[in-house]
Amino acid sequence: MESMKTARPPKAAQPATRDVPLTVVAKGAREVLVTGDFTQWKREGVPLRKGANDEWRVVLALAPGEYQYRLVVDGCWQDDSQAQNRVPNPYGGHNAVLQVPART
Repeated sequence: MESMKTARPPKAAQPATRDVPLTVVAKGAREVLVTGDFTQWKREGVPLRKGANDEWRVVLALAPGEYQYRLVVDGCWQDDSQAQNRVPNPYGGHNAVLQVPART
């Protein structure tokens, strides 16, 4: 008996992600996380790694677009005071805005 092959619809093209470095200064922090619409605002977020001079870094893989985010430093939500673009949020703080350009 001949096996039947089923036709599968083609997978939808996923937008290519880009590596987006994020660096923040958090003096004296023990833990720094970033969370935003790219993590569905989960408090666990994405951990940053501590470097020299109280700098914390991570490289995010994000598709082109605009993303809002905040920091969670030692368990407390914080604004990214170094962000170039920010928008007010309903909690009295600001969400940072991260622009990821499309590849050219």
